[in-house]
Amino acid sequence: MTEAQRIAEDKGLDLVEVSPTAKPPVVKIIDYGKFKYVQQKKANEAKKKTATVQLKEIQLRPNIEAADLETKLKRAYKFLDQGDKIKMVLQFRGREMAYRDNGMKKFNSIIERVQEHGAVVESEPKMMGTRIIAILASNKKPVKKGGSKSSSDKDNASKKADNDVNA
Repeated sequence: MTEAQRIAEDKGLDLVEVSPTAKPPVVKIIDYGKFKYVQQKKANEAKKKTATVQLKEIQLRPNIEAADLETKLKRAYKFLDQGDKIKMVLQFRGREMAYRDNGMKKFNSIIERVQEHGAVVESEPKMMGTRIIAILASNKKPVKKGGSKSSSDKDNASKKADNDVNA
């Protein structure tokens, strides 16, 4: 062990214990600062490549007009295409509470339209106080956030460009 420490000091590197329980202990001579830096870079790259799913909310009213409904549905389709989940809420106010069954029928027809676009109902519509709530998810894979190309993709693109010039 002392010989390994001496060699590490001579090279200006660090002695890192890989397996302390082994007999004799296993050590590695490396630049520990560079090792930590590379580990952090790998963790950041992995984090960039992960896809995040967000829950987006679409609020509706029972007496929504057709044009307004189309606008809300376009927004819902956009969220689904991005791979996000949608929380659809139909809010009743005042006298509208007397016509909850009509509101539920309208809400179910709206959900069917969203399902035709490629959504899956995660939680069925249920009445919670003055609101009907349902959660829908996309059956597509989530879009990766960040969208930057990795260095290997850039290298491949530059090689392809070079081949095109040579051809």
